Amino acid sequence: MKARAPRTLHRETWLRHWEGSPVLRALLGLSSLYWPSDTTGLFREETSDLLELLCLPRSTSQQTVCLKTEVEKFVVRHFDLAASTMTAIKHALQRDIFTPNDERLLGIVNVCKAGKKKKNCFLCATVTTERPVQVKVVKVKKSDKGDFYKRQQTWELRDLTVVDAKDASKENPEFDLHFEKVYKWLASSTAEKNSFISCIWKLNQRYLRKKMEFVNVSSQLLEESVPSGESQSVAGGDEDALEEYQELSAREEQDIESMMEMCEFAVSNAEAFAEKLFKELQVLDGANIQSIMASEKQVNILMQLLDEALAEVDTIEGKLSSYEEMLQSVKDQMDQISQSNRLIQISNTNNGKLLDEIQFLVNYMDLSKGHIRALQEGDLTSPRGIEACISASEALLQSMNVALRPGHEQLAAVNQQQKLFAELRDTFARRLTNHLNNVFVHQGHDQSSTLSQNTAELTLPKHSPLHRDLLRYAKLMEWLKNTHREKYEGLSRTYVDYMNRLYEREIKDFFEVAKIKMAGTSKEAKGKFGLHGSSGKLTGSTSSLNKLTVQGSNSRRSQSSSLLDMGNMSASDLDVADRTKFDKIFEQVLSELEPLCLAEQDFISKFFKLQQHQTVLPPLAQPETEEADGSVPSRMAPQADHRHSVSSEKDVVRLMMNKIFQSIEPELNSLIALGDKIDSFHSLYMLVKMSHHVWTAENVDPASFLSTTLGNVLVTVKRNFDKCISGQIKQMEEVKISKKSKVGILPFVTRFEEFAELAETIFRNAERRGDLDKAYVKLIRAVFMNVEKVASESQKTPRDVVMMENFHHIFSTLSRLKISCLDAERREAKHKYTDHLQSYVINSLGQPLEKLNHFFEGVEARVAQGVREEEVSYQLAFNKQELRKVIKEYPGKEVKKGLDNLYKKVDKHLCEEESLLQVVWHSMQDEFIRQYKHFEGLIGRCYPGSGITMEFTIQDMLEYFSSIAQSH
Repeated sequence: MKARAPRTLHRETWLRHWEGSPVLRALLGLSSLYWPSDTTGLFREETSDLLELLCLPRSTSQQTVCLKTEVEKFVVRHFDLAASTMTAIKHALQRDIFTPNDERLLGIVNVCKAGKKKKNCFLCATVTTERPVQVKVVKVKKSDKGDFYKRQQTWELRDLTVVDAKDASKENPEFDLHFEKVYKWLASSTAEKNSFISCIWKLNQRYLRKKMEFVNVSSQLLEESVPSGESQSVAGGDEDALEEYQELSAREEQDIESMMEMCEFAVSNAEAFAEKLFKELQVLDGANIQSIMASEKQVNILMQLLDEALAEVDTIEGKLSSYEEMLQSVKDQMDQISQSNRLIQISNTNNGKLLDEIQFLVNYMDLSKGHIRALQEGDLTSPRGIEACISASEALLQSMNVALRPGHEQLAAVNQQQKLFAELRDTFARRLTNHLNNVFVHQGHDQSSTLSQNTAELTLPKHSPLHRDLLRYAKLMEWLKNTHREKYEGLSRTYVDYMNRLYEREIKDFFEVAKIKMAGTSKEAKGKFGLHGSSGKLTGSTSSLNKLTVQGSNSRRSQSSSLLDMGNMSASDLDVADRTKFDKIFEQVLSELEPLCLAEQDFISKFFKLQQHQTVLPPLAQPETEEADGSVPSRMAPQADHRHSVSSEKDVVRLMMNKIFQSIEPELNSLIALGDKIDSFHSLYMLVKMSHHVWTAENVDPASFLSTTLGNVLVTVKRNFDKCISGQIKQMEEVKISKKSKVGILPFVTRFEEFAELAETIFRNAERRGDLDKAYVKLIRAVFMNVEKVASESQKTPRDVVMMENFHHIFSTLSRLKISCLDAERREAKHKYTDHLQSYVINSLGQPLEKLNHFFEGVEARVAQGVREEEVSYQLAFNKQELRKVIKEYPGKEVKKGLDNLYKKVDKHLCEEESLLQVVWHSMQDEFIRQYKHFEGLIGRCYPGSGITMEFTIQDMLEYFSSIAQSH
């Protein structure tokens, strides 16, 4: 029978007749549920016929009852059919898709995409069986080519952000799921949609607990109405709902299979098989009831035994009650005894605590009479008296700093004792301050250690006895620092002021002696070099002056002023002894200053206790107004209270040292200026020596006063060194040569050699080798440039000779000294020397055979123009007769005469210092032989068979060159 639609004629009547009927609602819900999966069409056909009957008007109540009965049977039958179909689908999906992937199917809904052609699929909510549990939403679709399902798409539930049910009050099968994009679905029924949404909410609550938004969803569906006390049962219900599906175990499957094998119609007739099982179950129930009734006698006996046991229990309970009364009496008595003991114990405890408090105050708030006497009248000059004062001050400080317990401040005895301690503290602080002030003032005015009276030894007075005597008061200074900060700072100021005066006198006398020894003891030396002159900057020196050797002849010295002359002094005025004397004096100055500063810094740290914790800079350490050159840099900005906050007590020590030794840096600069004025090359010595002392000081303490001061002076010396290099370069640029005499070795080339020899001796194993290398590069480049400049301006001596001799001298110097940073310049000097030697030889050889050279140059020109070599002889100007005529003009005698004149001219051009005459003459011999062979080759190629040869042979030329060289 084909499905037919209800007749529209009676539709209005039918709707009014069946409106609100639960049968109609069930039928319509069943239609929406089952129609999408009705593959045979049977359900559609039966539903259509039934709806057609419902559209007929009602005749009698009996017909209506019968019709309702038919509808109810139909609904029940097909609801069961739909439920069994979904169960079968769910079972198939679990078996075929999710079990192989270790997943459990907990929720399913039959859907299709909203607004598109209806292609049914299933959305499944699953969880993994392994931990950690992963919750997923899987889209499953039935295959078009077979009766099986396949997984089409999977989403993680944690990626789901919004679930939109569209309408919470009306039945609406549509809903949206918001993953990375919005998916719109149409469920087969509202019930399935609600069941699936509820499953998703439960999975989120159990496994994820993330903030997921449920829009247009009934609160009852999300279980929001469940009271908090029932959360446990709700969670249990969720667990049961999530674990609704349980797969059969292997043993259960075996039992079912064996049961079905015993019945032949277990598969063909399921209802008969079920009936048979039901009957067997009834038989077993009856047997169980009969077994229970047969055991009535044993039950009676058991009841009798129970009655006897209850009677015995009553007897025992009576005895236990009497025992309890007795124990209660004992308990009351023990309580009274315990109360008495507790009161006694409290009293003893209070007495013990009171005794402890009294002993604490007596032990820590009491000061012996000996300590009081030492603080009031103790001798601060003798070692025994100082020790007694130290012990008394420590005891007083300990008593004053004791941590009082709550309530002690209210005791009159405690207040009286604290007042006594304050008076003793003030009295002793005043006595100690006055005594140390007197010591500082006396030492500052002491004139016995001045240096001007004894100039034999360049040494500074030692202050170790004063330091040793004052260090006995170090612990008292620490006590004063902790108790009377103002008096401590006052003593610090006094010490700095008076020691500044003392050291200023001693250092001034010390440097006066150093300047006298450096420049000479006569008054003329003082006036000449200005011992009280301008300040300069500090550099270093080396101690290896004894190895210095002065090279060069007196003739070389007479040609130029000394390399060392930056102060208008000649090299003859300075010798190795002078430089050795300067080096020793400068080293002695630094060697005397370094231990002096280190000893004073060590004393300040120990005496004023400035080496452990951070502090506030006292006013005494505030640097005074800076000089224009910034010789004593201030690292702290002034505050409103005229104090400087420093990062550590090392800074305090350094600033105190700056004020005590504020004269060291100006005196050093003055001494350096004098040394630089005497000889500018003293800056090399000072640069090396000062660099070594700075390096040593920085290894001990990079932020110390000595390191900072020597570093500032080192900058000055480096500037003097740079000025020295710049002065030499300027001298090179201003050099003038005589127009009447030959040039020879230029003065600045000789001075560079002397500078390099001296610098290599001074800077051997020095820390500032890099500065010397930079100076080398500047000087050598200036030397190269000015050699070429002088060679171009030379009128008496050929340019090639000037270049050849000077670059040969530079090459020899660099090769001998092996200065690694000038390897490239050494190679360049050799290249220039070779090139200009060759150029000079070629140009000079053109004069002895001038016409012959011109003739063969013309031959080569014709060949270059395209004339074949064998046809050159047919040229009018270059025929055989012209060749013979030119050759006859140069017989052996004339050639020897021309070579002799050439030798004299070369000898006149070259200087004796470089001894290059024989080298040049040998090069000319080689070049002459090469030209001879070249001429013979041209004659052989251009004049073949002519028999024309030179008037002299190679052997003749060798004899000519040898005899000429020997004759001179």
